[in-house]
Amino acid sequence: MILHWSSRSWVSWRRLLHLRGSSRGLSCSATLSNTGGASSGLQDTADTVIIGGGIAGTSIAYHLARQGQKEVVLLEKTDLTAGSTWHAAGLTTAFQGVVNTKRLHYYSLNMYSHLAQETGQETGMHMCGSIRLATTPTRVDEMKYQISRSNHHEAPISLLTPEQVLEHVPIANIDNILMGLYTPYDGHVDPYSLTQAIAKGARGYGAKILQGTGVEALKLREDGRWLVTTTQGDVLADRVVNAAGFWAKEVAKMAGSDLPLVPNHHQYIVTSTVPEVKALKKEIPVLRHLEGSFYLRMERDGLLVGPYESVETMRQCEDWVRDCVPKGFGKELFEPDLDRLEPHLEVAMELIPCFANARIQSVVNGPITYTPDVLPLLGPDILPNMWLAAGFGYGIVHGGGIGKFLADWIQTGEPPFELNECDPLRFGSWATDDYVVAKARESYGMNNAVTFPNEERFAGRPTCRVSGAHELMEKRGARMHFHSGWEQPAWFCPSGGKPEYQPSFRRTNWHTAVEGEVDLVMTSAGIIDLTPFAKLLVEGPDSEAFLNHVTANKIPKVGRTVITHVLTSTGHVYAELTVTRTKEDSFLVITGSGVELHDLRWLQEQARLGGWKVSLANQTDELGCLSVAGPKSKQILAKLSQAFEGKFPFFSAKEVNLAGIDLLAMRLSYTGELGWELYHPRSHTAKLYEALLDAGHEHGVGDFGTLALNVMRQEKGFKMWGAEMNMDTTITDAGLMAFVNMKKGDFVGRAAVVHLLTQRPKRMLVQLRVDSEDVEPHGDETVWLCGKVVGNTTSGCFSHHLRHPIAFAYLPPFLAVPGCQVQVELLGDLRPATVLPGPPVLPHTARGKAAR
Repeated sequence: MILHWSSRSWVSWRRLLHLRGSSRGLSCSATLSNTGGASSGLQDTADTVIIGGGIAGTSIAYHLARQGQKEVVLLEKTDLTAGSTWHAAGLTTAFQGVVNTKRLHYYSLNMYSHLAQETGQETGMHMCGSIRLATTPTRVDEMKYQISRSNHHEAPISLLTPEQVLEHVPIANIDNILMGLYTPYDGHVDPYSLTQAIAKGARGYGAKILQGTGVEALKLREDGRWLVTTTQGDVLADRVVNAAGFWAKEVAKMAGSDLPLVPNHHQYIVTSTVPEVKALKKEIPVLRHLEGSFYLRMERDGLLVGPYESVETMRQCEDWVRDCVPKGFGKELFEPDLDRLEPHLEVAMELIPCFANARIQSVVNGPITYTPDVLPLLGPDILPNMWLAAGFGYGIVHGGGIGKFLADWIQTGEPPFELNECDPLRFGSWATDDYVVAKARESYGMNNAVTFPNEERFAGRPTCRVSGAHELMEKRGARMHFHSGWEQPAWFCPSGGKPEYQPSFRRTNWHTAVEGEVDLVMTSAGIIDLTPFAKLLVEGPDSEAFLNHVTANKIPKVGRTVITHVLTSTGHVYAELTVTRTKEDSFLVITGSGVELHDLRWLQEQARLGGWKVSLANQTDELGCLSVAGPKSKQILAKLSQAFEGKFPFFSAKEVNLAGIDLLAMRLSYTGELGWELYHPRSHTAKLYEALLDAGHEHGVGDFGTLALNVMRQEKGFKMWGAEMNMDTTITDAGLMAFVNMKKGDFVGRAAVVHLLTQRPKRMLVQLRVDSEDVEPHGDETVWLCGKVVGNTTSGCFSHHLRHPIAFAYLPPFLAVPGCQVQVELLGDLRPATVLPGPPVLPHTARGKAAR
């Protein structure tokens, strides 16, 4: 490398960080102890106590106070921005690949661009735009994939040719650039000045910010309030928000819980003046070289380059996870290690040739707190009135949006929009420290890796969450999919071969195997492992009344099952549950694996607030579930138990003994075919699986995975929570009124449903047949007509029945008419699509009725 160190030593640079004035970004801690306006005196009570004075904590205080909450108290153990905020590079891109977090970025940009005008405090906002660079054909596909999922969202975004990239970045070498993804008017901001501006706004709206006030203990009282013990005394809070950055794990332990967090070392370098940069007429956009895994932006007349190091070379504060954060650590940095950055900096020199002759002025190496999947922990904890805002790998750009999101939820009692991917309870006790450390290392090292549909990453696997039939299914050719800690077969390699993981934005190696599995279930019978389903036991004298109160359908009689939905007060769909009444005061509630604790938390909170005499127990890890589906499923099960020889009505449930195993059999199947779900002790899954294979051998029984299940449920028109329904859709939007019983009496959300039924819908859910040869929709693609965005898809797959891709999509009512033609954006092409009159395949029960 040709890059030169300046004569300033690391020690002098470290001193400089703490002593310089308020220049852009790197000198943030100069005024950390002289914030001017810090309040003093701890009050006895508070509506909300926020722990942590970084970008997240101050933003939450600002939004709560702005919305009118009277007693908002922020506690910071040292000074505002101490931790990770002060040394952040301050990037504020509008781009975000995860569906719902796009909204956080967009809100933050809108907030930051006017904050200085609102508060009188400059923020150092640079609205120079950003460009992501593609240098391989696969990256070009990824950009086309991402833009197809962004065009129906608010933030403007476009693709650039290499020549257009050069127009924006005259100092760039574009020889290896194939495409750019451009987001105008985002850029970067001074984290210190931004946080101070937000804090000033919070104080202006009435929030109290106490610096030099550390939290020493947290105690939950019987009335649901928290006694917060600090270095300045006690305060009794209606709720607590843990926004303590890399201290958040230790704050959680004070409350009796734990958080899956690990600080990773993140380095960036800053050069002194570069003549070619100084000669530019305007600031270049922030660049992100994805194969080189670094970002690059201007820093005055020099450059700032921040690599994301590889999985092998990056460093973590693993001892902080195993033990604790060093006492007093807050405004410190780690020693730099340029050797780890060398491969990335060499690519940066190729991209920006003048960088090769630049002189390094300084290196920043500080802790950035990661969760296993990079996304933050945002929302209520399982503990009453404990809220979390921690684990921000990209805290500056998230800051404004997360403050608004959390304040809205606290004030209204429901999330303002769907953000389940950031729910703090997506990780359970299965996420051990070993898992968190391994996964955070992988996530950091693969920060700029290509993100494919149906992507799998393999660090930390398997966890303790494996089915009893896991090894048997792997021997039979299962390719496992990981979610919520579980290993579950996604598809099976024919003839029991070894299934290869070959991700692609186009049709890939599992296509033929999935077609065979669909055919198996439609013509014979297949077995699928549904053990990851969340399983909650609701019992007690008020259990029936409670479930009728918190869900929209009528709770069934003993031995019957019903699908019902948890609605918010505004009629949005918080959850979808399958409820089976096993005894007079006992119900087995089944929900999706990804929302196990999300749904349990809501039910527990409703029970607590309403004083219901119920108990809720999580049996997810104790119970396994195998499902048998297909026209020959009844014959197979009848060989193992007489209970299946007679009548076994749809949506009924019986306790039976199957192959010597006592279990609960429910007659229903998400495939839409004749089928049963068999809930049993997880320790017996292997025995049950082998018995089903033996009994079904003469009928040609086989295996199928979640990819085939997804195809069959879409072909039958079955909707899925998290896709067709969620907190972005009302029960009427999603066309789910068939599962709402308006005659049973009052329930949560009923008044909203009454109102919604008086309104004409603004959009309707339909299914589309899409004309595309080798690219399938997956959901969240943009739908167009006459050059205008008219909707978006929610799910998609290849229909083996139609021999065409299909998709669920939300469209305006005038387009939600069979035969209407629109276009679905797939990898940069607008593919013709036609609204279908109904599901491509009738479910088994509907076919039976039609035959009669």
